[in-house]
Amino acid sequence: MALTEIEQFKNIIADSKHILIALPTQAEIDWTASALALQMFLLANHKQADIVSANFILLKNLVFLPGAEKIKPELEHLQKFIIKVDVSKTKIDTLSYDIKDGSLSIYLTPRSGTVTASDLRTAQSTYRYDLIITLGAQDLAGLGEVFANNTDLFYRVPLVNLDTHPGNERFGKINFIDLSSAGVSETLFKLLNQINEFQITADIATALLTGITATTRSFKSSHVSPLTLKNASTLVALGADREKIITNLYRTKTLSTLKLWGGALTRLKLYPDIKLACTTITRDDFARAGAKVEDLVGMAEELIGNAPEAEMTALIYEDPRDGIIQAVFHANEKHDAKQLTASMHSEGNKKQAHFSLPGLNLVEAEEKIQEHLRTLNPKI
Repeated sequence: MALTEIEQFKNIIADSKHILIALPTQAEIDWTASALALQMFLLANHKQADIVSANFILLKNLVFLPGAEKIKPELEHLQKFIIKVDVSKTKIDTLSYDIKDGSLSIYLTPRSGTVTASDLRTAQSTYRYDLIITLGAQDLAGLGEVFANNTDLFYRVPLVNLDTHPGNERFGKINFIDLSSAGVSETLFKLLNQINEFQITADIATALLTGITATTRSFKSSHVSPLTLKNASTLVALGADREKIITNLYRTKTLSTLKLWGGALTRLKLYPDIKLACTTITRDDFARAGAKVEDLVGMAEELIGNAPEAEMTALIYEDPRDGIIQAVFHANEKHDAKQLTASMHSEGNKKQAHFSLPGLNLVEAEEKIQEHLRTLNPKI
């Protein structure tokens, strides 16, 4: 009798020792929180587990989740390069090395006789990871440099793919694609609950509820189902600290952040024909508010909540460091932000993309984005 996907997943976890949890670039709170929940679950099952997301920057409001500070922005030490020397006949007295002009030189001094090229062999160790689990990735390219720089790893090691997007390419050996879930954290909760509900600790429950709360904008989004509310209630019963989640996600904005957001809201414009809400932020705005680029996190998504007629938002700002115009483009579930802005060489994912517009000022950048979206009509 064929094994179910749950049974296959349990078996592949049991057979693994060191597991890599890989997230797309510009990881959303939902994906980050679910990765931390999965890591805690695996550690409780005596597995080693690392989390990686290309160019990852930890948001201040996620520091409260255990293990968040250990998420890696890139993969390191995947394999060891081995140099073997036959010392059965010629014993080595000393070994030394130096690095000069970008080259490593290794010096072997034999006790007697000589060491020749015929005495040397090279080899590579196996990969340190024996299983990869991706969360929120529609395709492997969405993992950015983590995949691009380590393609052999992803093709050689078994892969489990967990996602909620209908366009997922099902690239895993096992695929959990749940279109009914509000987000990845809810899908992961369903999975872990079936594997072993008694191992969902209060910390794991808190991480999962953090992801669900963030992706549903505190249960205000249109894709909240009765089952999502039931699952959230179950997580609270399992010990999820809802008050801590709300405090960290929504009550930690500094005065400088609030000043910056206030300025952005006063300039908020709506373009009904393309269902776009747009705002701009100048270098002077950053200076007056005493704010940094990091204070913009979450603003593009929040603008949709303040402009319910909009299906997309564009947050256009002058980078306070070099003055180059940058844009953060956010789309609701009807659209694909990365695809809509692909011609602008954007980076990101279905919900949010980021791109630069060098050589333009704020007004020109806003006009360019509008014109670009209008050329896509009626596709959008």
